[in-house]
Amino acid sequence: MYAAPSYYEEKQAGEVYVERSWEVAAAARKLKELKVVHPSREDKLRVAAFGIDCQVDFCAPQGALYVKGAVDDMKRTLHWFYRNLSHITSLYFSLDTHNIYQIFHPAWWRDRSGRPPAPLTVIHAAEIEAGNWIATRHPEASLAYCKALESSGRYVLTIWPYHTLRGTTGHALMPALGEAALFHSLVREEPIHFETKGSEPLTESYSVFVPEVTELEGRKLGSFREGLLSTLLSYDRVYVFGQASSHCVRATLLDIKERLEKDAPTQLSKFYVLKDAMSPVPPPPLHPLPDSLNFPHIAEQTLEILGNAGMNIVTTEEDLIG
Repeated sequence: MYAAPSYYEEKQAGEVYVERSWEVAAAARKLKELKVVHPSREDKLRVAAFGIDCQVDFCAPQGALYVKGAVDDMKRTLHWFYRNLSHITSLYFSLDTHNIYQIFHPAWWRDRSGRPPAPLTVIHAAEIEAGNWIATRHPEASLAYCKALESSGRYVLTIWPYHTLRGTTGHALMPALGEAALFHSLVREEPIHFETKGSEPLTESYSVFVPEVTELEGRKLGSFREGLLSTLLSYDRVYVFGQASSHCVRATLLDIKERLEKDAPTQLSKFYVLKDAMSPVPPPPLHPLPDSLNFPHIAEQTLEILGNAGMNIVTTEEDLIG
């Protein structure tokens, strides 16, 4: 177990800056010269760290869709990461990856007066049928999508601020985490693995594994990423962290649970959910607040469901190796 390298200060966990790759590489080389950390390929216990959407727009206070609590989550995550560096075999990160014109962005919709919806507006299929909201493109498919989404029972369409747009700063990993990943990669001689999600304009993709709606009017929008799950299951343990516990983390873990309960329930015990390294999206200002939009409560319920299914609900204070 090792302290964080000299280049890292805790206050940087929530800051946005250009990563210091040369300084990070120098620190990694220095640690390697001590010959106290072996390459990942020599690990007997193979451990994956799986960071879900740890991006600037979610984790930095000035981000487009900042999740309150994410900075403290990042501090705890990095403390856990550096402390357990020699026991983490591989790093996997999902990247929410969007374009301007997607069904959950304001540009897709207009009200009767031609105005776009404000962020956090909830759009129901019935409102579209009543003419209260008009899709600026693919109107028939947009209505069909909202109906399909509501029938799933997981979400209703929520309009989000423009976020994690491809090519923008908001799309990037938080710099402090990106530096930690680079440090790990160089010290442990292991590449960093990235999975992008969310580019299909006609569906939301909270889960890393599968979009909310996979087929619409005969058009395939996506399918379950069997290869990614198979890869994660090749490890002895998978530690999960990221944002937000009520949305993308939740959807990803529920997809894993549902798939493994059916096919390989004993494999659920490989997953370790770092509950203090994730936070929920605040609920919208609606009174009364529907249960489906009480995101903090939904996140708490999900942790209970996952624990009861066989996943391990742990904290960053717990070391990988005692």
